[in-house]
Amino acid sequence: MPIYHKLGQFPQKRHVVFSKPTGGIYYEQLFGTEGFHGFSSLLYQIHRPTQIKEILRSKSVQPKIAIDKNIKPLLLQGFQLKPADDFLDARTPLLLNSDCIISLAAPRTSLRSYFYKNADADEMLFVHKGKGTLRTFMGNIPFEYGDYLIIPRGMIYQIDFDTPDNRLLVLESYHPLYTPKRYKNASGQHLEHSPFCERDFKLPSELETYDEKGDFVLKIKKEGVLHEIVYATHPFDVVGWDGYNFPWGFSIHNFEPITGRVHQPPPVHQTFETGAFVVCSFCPRLYDYHPQSIPAPYNHSNIDSDEVLYYVDGDFMSRNNIEQGHITLHPKGIPHGPAPGATERSIGQKETQELAVMIDTFRPLMVTEAAMGIDDGKYYKSWTE
Repeated sequence: MPIYHKLGQFPQKRHVVFSKPTGGIYYEQLFGTEGFHGFSSLLYQIHRPTQIKEILRSKSVQPKIAIDKNIKPLLLQGFQLKPADDFLDARTPLLLNSDCIISLAAPRTSLRSYFYKNADADEMLFVHKGKGTLRTFMGNIPFEYGDYLIIPRGMIYQIDFDTPDNRLLVLESYHPLYTPKRYKNASGQHLEHSPFCERDFKLPSELETYDEKGDFVLKIKKEGVLHEIVYATHPFDVVGWDGYNFPWGFSIHNFEPITGRVHQPPPVHQTFETGAFVVCSFCPRLYDYHPQSIPAPYNHSNIDSDEVLYYVDGDFMSRNNIEQGHITLHPKGIPHGPAPGATERSIGQKETQELAVMIDTFRPLMVTEAAMGIDDGKYYKSWTE
């Protein structure tokens, strides 16, 4: 997302002395992606961001795989996952490959007792239930039901929840998350035909700056291991920054659906992209308006991708017996399409109120033991009922 943003104070030139009013200098840190080639921001901090006091424990958080080569369509009943107090303990990985991990989480309490950093992956948190504030060393972002929160890898953050009933869809991506290229001009501005634009984005504000020394626990996820590090200074000691690499948010309710006279293919719902998968938003919209149109999607073969659908709200017209929090997996190699009766049921309908998030991966997804624990066991037979 090539948007220039800034908060706080910083010098006019890069890589020059930036003096503190009380004496000494602020310390500059480049927060960048893809080496020195991708988006980056320059942060100015009260203390050196390198002061490790202790390296404590490390534990594996590598998901346990139940099926590594899957051909079976699955229906996972997400709301069966029990809530947990801790923000990280609440995360339950369900599907993954070498490009991403798809998890659900139901954290009951705010993340305040430590700080968190994902050193491997950009994170997309989709807020299904709850509201609160994402707090980062680059500023804060209020969030609510329907928000996507995009957190670049390496971001140090905490999260405050206003309520104990919170449900998140969590996507960890080993590739940077961007908005689709076809929505933007050569300079990165969103074009007139884009289903959203820069006005819709939630950018960080309210930069919290702490000049504190002590013992500050930072949990860092790296290569499937969660490391616990103690730093000598508060991680939120940034006095100012500017650049293009920062957390941001976008509400699914601000996605403006693209419709047509006949059924439009899934790419019209695309919201984010990487080189390895796409994320789409299915939102309330008018149906196709050709007099003989069939609003239900046509059957299609999954030759190149695994399709994951997370059902948020409303009546998803192409499926039967779908509830909030359900996840369906349609693996590559098997054609799929509307449930029996859905095609006929859709004819003559004028609109849908469905709300769902789709993730299409170009490499097959493995299924975890936790996912099999909430699988309904019979979804793959649902097209013959």
